Amino acid sequence: MSLAWANPALTTVCGLCFRDGDGRKVLRSSVREFLCSEALAALGIPTTRAASIVTSDVSVHRDPLRDGRRVPERCAVVMRVAPSFIRFGSFEIFLQRDEFSGLEGPSAGRHDLRAQLLDYVIEHFYPETQHFSDRKQRNAAFFRAVMERTARLVAQWQSVGFCHGVLNTDNMSILGLTLDYGPFAFMDRYDPDFVSNSSDTRGRYSFSSQPSVCRWNLARLAEALGSELNPPEAGDILDDFMPTYEALYLGNMRRKLGLGREEPQDGELISDLLQLMHNTGADFTNTFRLLSLVPWPEQEHSQRDPEEDGGTVDSVVEHILQQCASIEELKVSNQPTMEQRELAMILSMAQSNSAMFSLVSEQPEVSRQLQRMWRLKSSWRRMKTAKGKTTRRLGSLLEASVVKKERLKMMKKSNPRVVLRNYICHSAVQEAERGDFSEVGEMECVRDCDLFLCLSRYISNFHDGHKTRYNRSE
Repeated sequence: MSLAWANPALTTVCGLCFRDGDGRKVLRSSVREFLCSEALAALGIPTTRAASIVTSDVSVHRDPLRDGRRVPERCAVVMRVAPSFIRFGSFEIFLQRDEFSGLEGPSAGRHDLRAQLLDYVIEHFYPETQHFSDRKQRNAAFFRAVMERTARLVAQWQSVGFCHGVLNTDNMSILGLTLDYGPFAFMDRYDPDFVSNSSDTRGRYSFSSQPSVCRWNLARLAEALGSELNPPEAGDILDDFMPTYEALYLGNMRRKLGLGREEPQDGELISDLLQLMHNTGADFTNTFRLLSLVPWPEQEHSQRDPEEDGGTVDSVVEHILQQCASIEELKVSNQPTMEQRELAMILSMAQSNSAMFSLVSEQPEVSRQLQRMWRLKSSWRRMKTAKGKTTRRLGSLLEASVVKKERLKMMKKSNPRVVLRNYICHSAVQEAERGDFSEVGEMECVRDCDLFLCLSRYISNFHDGHKTRYNRSE
């Protein structure tokens, strides 16, 4: 269950729910939620916030690895803060019995209560839609506003590689906030089929599926609102979701690449880049950050260090290659038949005996493996041409020095150097389970790309009946 209370500005909720149905939340998931909600907020992505964690000496048994082995874990309470925790699913409690499942909402048929809930949401959170004299016109304007907020939210997720994990209607905020942190993850290597939820074996909530799932959830919200909406108008609004999302997403990705104006080929450029990242096992976050180091065309022959403001194209390519998937990782993903030792010997032969290498490399199996490897570097070098066209396009608008400055500012603001990766969460959780919250505290003021990750403002730890407080100033 949830305990909720209100103050004049915000609604606060202590998260107590867990999938085991015993009303207990454990420290592991609490720390993860606390860190991720604050990390997304620092990235400028709408989200509920975590005000505090309170731990307990009480333990419950959980199966964190989903392998049938249940282990004792300490319980905890997260205080969540948001303007409202009303979800899409909040309106589904009024649905009549479903003819396929035989289920119905606990307040089925109470259209009077549904109207009251809708009026409350519009009055408090969508006042800009209240100027319509016709109720259905007002409700349509509300539904469109919810659609736009949802499209903007998922476009922001996709642009930083965030995968929610469980995007059902109960985990969709009516305000367009990131809600209910369960098996979330920031992608490491770019993979459109990435799934952060180990129980999602069919990939329903995969990274690339998130926009379509959000659209599906909006359709369920329209069904739940029922007679409050005009069906044809609701259908038109739903049809606008994907174009709205794609425009917002494309705008985000342009900023990540430092593109100052729109061009018809931008979508193709971004798609080619993402396909290249997928093919080479490139790290999502690091790749976009490194691309900001690609120099201005006239500086391509400079020998500046790539860690500085610029560098040679070759040096940036090498840095990108260093964080792409290793040969072993690519072998695993492609399930090759060649042994790693054999492949290493062939590569060595290319330097020591070129004639023998030419003979060996003509064998079909070897050729396939080598083509895959050579494509790593050659593909990234091909991006040089596209990048050069981009910078020259910008240069036609403004003086080169001004464009360079604005381009770097745009890219560094849009491409975080650090995201909350799973190993960071795991390490912080392990220490917290030992009673040491210092690693969580160390994340409080990580300055990155003009973003502050204020990740640990207040943690309370109850131990042996005595309260010890970890409190860092705002």
